[in-house]
Amino acid sequence: MKRTPVNPWQWSLNVGYNQAEIIEGASRQLVISGQTAVDGEGNPQHPSDMRQQMTLALSNLEAVLGEAGMGLQNVTRFGIYSTDVDQTMQHFDVVGAKLGAARATPPMTLLGVTQLAIPGLMFEIEATACD
Repeated sequence: MKRTPVNPWQWSLNVGYNQAEIIEGASRQLVISGQTAVDGEGNPQHPSDMRQQMTLALSNLEAVLGEAGMGLQNVTRFGIYSTDVDQTMQHFDVVGAKLGAARATPPMTLLGVTQLAIPGLMFEIEATACD
C-alpha cells in the first residue's frame, strides 16, 4: 500500500495529522466501529476519567486492528467523538503518543456530541484501515 499525504497547509502536521491521504494499492480495507472504554464484556470502565477512557478506547481499537492482522500504522482515517472536547484536547497526548509510536498521521475529525450510546462513556474512536 502506498500512502501519499495531501497537505495544502502545514498546520495540521503540528498537531499530528494529514489533511488527506491518497491510498494506492491497498489489498484489504477494515472498517472499525466506534471503540470506547468498555471491558471484554461490554461494561463501561473509568467513569468520569477522560484520560483513562481515551487510553482504553485506543487499546480496544488496537485489539480490533490486531485481530485483523493490522496496527495503527494501517489506519487511514479516524473519527473521534467526545462529550467534552476541551477535556479530550487536554489529554490528546494519549492519542499522539500512540500515533507517534506507530509513525501514523491519518486524517481525522474530532466532534463534540451531547452523549454516546452507553451512559457514562465520554470518548469514542472509529477508524478505517488498509493494508
